[in-house]
Amino acid sequence: MSFKKLNPHLLERLEYLSITAPTSFQKKSIPVVKSGANAYCTAPKDSGKTTTLILTTLQKLKCKAEGNAPRAVVVVENKEKVLELYDKFFEYTKYTDVRLYASYKELHIDIQKSEIFEGIDVLITTPTTLHKLFLLNGVSTSQLKICSIDDGDFLIQKSDYTAMITVAQSIMKCQYVIYLEKMHPKLERFQDFFMERSNHVKM
Repeated sequence: MSFKKLNPHLLERLEYLSITAPTSFQKKSIPVVKSGANAYCTAPKDSGKTTTLILTTLQKLKCKAEGNAPRAVVVVENKEKVLELYDKFFEYTKYTDVRLYASYKELHIDIQKSEIFEGIDVLITTPTTLHKLFLLNGVSTSQLKICSIDDGDFLIQKSDYTAMITVAQSIMKCQYVIYLEKMHPKLERFQDFFMERSNHVKM
């Protein structure tokens, strides 16, 4: 498997970023995620997990804006990770009309609600902030296609674990993909809540 089956815009950006061939992990994981299946993707650091997340998310959205409600949610541990991932996403979306939004607890929730309401495609946030937005009807999941979690090892923390389960119960239907360095028994229990019939891609 090469990158050739991706959206032409993504292929252009990969070439610009001098990424010429997929890693071993990407060869295994990208087809699984593109298939629409729920998936746990475990691999060591620097295996290409975050790039896989970005590519498969934008592939799912066809690299274009549509509607007002987010069609992709990306969950990370904290504000620093939100901003870091926003910048990485922007490398792939800067010449498209895809609308990214960075959401975290330090940003006033009413500001977030009003800005999200104006229309976004990709929401990058934390589990607890996403939960708060849901409680306040601050984000619609009516158009949601995929929810990805980057460096998901942090979800073993009780507050994040509980928030993620609660959030998932509010989402009617979407694909879930969790990227992490190693599987944890606690995270396997997500299969009882929202990771039904999930695949496990591991390196």
